[in-house]
Amino acid sequence: MGTDVQGTLKTVYALTKIKGVSLSLASAILKKANVNPDLRVGFLTETDLNKIEEIIQDPTKYGLPTWLFNRRKDADSGKVVHMISADLVLRTKTDVDDEKAMRSWRGYRHAYGLKVRGQRTKTTGRAGKSLGVKKKTIQQKKS
Repeated sequence: MGTDVQGTLKTVYALTKIKGVSLSLASAILKKANVNPDLRVGFLTETDLNKIEEIIQDPTKYGLPTWLFNRRKDADSGKVVHMISADLVLRTKTDVDDEKAMRSWRGYRHAYGLKVRGQRTKTTGRAGKSLGVKKKTIQQKKS
């Protein structure tokens, strides 16, 4: 799937290195492919790898539950799809840009670099912003 994985990892954990594949989805994929999840990736055969890759490409065809997918109701098509790697990153970026363009509350929060999902901001999330007074500026004012 365009991702290099160490051959020493167990198969179920190696699949999670692919962006968009969670641990629960990886175990469901391996169950459908009849592959032992404790087997190391380096010991997989070509047929096993091809079967796993085929299931990741189109998980709806193999009857995996839709609650495992990351796009259950796509805004464009209205279908249940699962995206991986660069497609997922690109679609997420376009979703955020669309929210900014329509000036929704989430888009506003994204645009101003604030927390989006309802977290408190009074006391947390201050990293990366300038806080307080720096000692250098105080010393310069004194001299």
